[in-house]
Amino acid sequence: MDLASEKGASSWLTALPLSEHGFTLHKGAFQDALALRYGWNPTNTPTNCDCGKAFSTEHALSCAKGGFPTIRHNEIRDLTADLLTEVCNDVRIEPDLQPITDETLWCATANTQEGARLDISANGVWGGRLEKTYFDVRVFNPHAPSNKGPLTACYKKHEREKKRSYEQRVREIEHASFTPLVMSTTGGMGREATTFYKRLASLLSHKWGNQYCKILNWLRCRLSYSLLRSSIQAIRGARSSRGKAIIAAELATVESMLQQ
Repeated sequence: MDLASEKGASSWLTALPLSEHGFTLHKGAFQDALALRYGWNPTNTPTNCDCGKAFSTEHALSCAKGGFPTIRHNEIRDLTADLLTEVCNDVRIEPDLQPITDETLWCATANTQEGARLDISANGVWGGRLEKTYFDVRVFNPHAPSNKGPLTACYKKHEREKKRSYEQRVREIEHASFTPLVMSTTGGMGREATTFYKRLASLLSHKWGNQYCKILNWLRCRLSYSLLRSSIQAIRGARSSRGKAIIAAELATVESMLQQ
């Protein structure tokens, strides 16, 4: 109930099913969405995961096999970057950070690796047109054992981890600001992500000439549907290599037919 009552967690359920905005689900996906919302077990799921562990909703949302957590992360990253291009300049996905040479970072957990990169960078989010901001996305599974406890504490923990890794490096070497975008798979957001998306909605409202409240509600719906679809895919998607082999065989068949 705490997860379902978070701000934005119910956006997909109250939105009109407008296909032009992507606010539609087929029958099976809607049933899975309700099961995820109320903590029920989805029907017709396998007994064991392809990784060898017992299958459960909690495991499906965290299992790395099949790359579904990465897909979930990339969905939010790409959607955010696309919207930033509407109101900001020099928007980049996975920008490289400058290498560390003689600088010393006092934070012991700071990322000092060469070739480190963040998810998004954009100019003009918080300040002037030339002021750059870096963003890093994290979507965590609130049902995982490592995230047990009060939701506010979970969001703070993940935001703190991101800041300890990148904030000092971004501030002192890139001379820019850093904002962690922490969300849960159920649609909730951390404090800094909430502040950022409100700022983005304000910029979009000014650009498109529409009411701020309507843009903010639409933005929450877009994010909610992206998280929901990726969670359903993590439950229903194939994780075995057999599925990849079938797709490869079908592509080979199509290519041979085109050549003929």
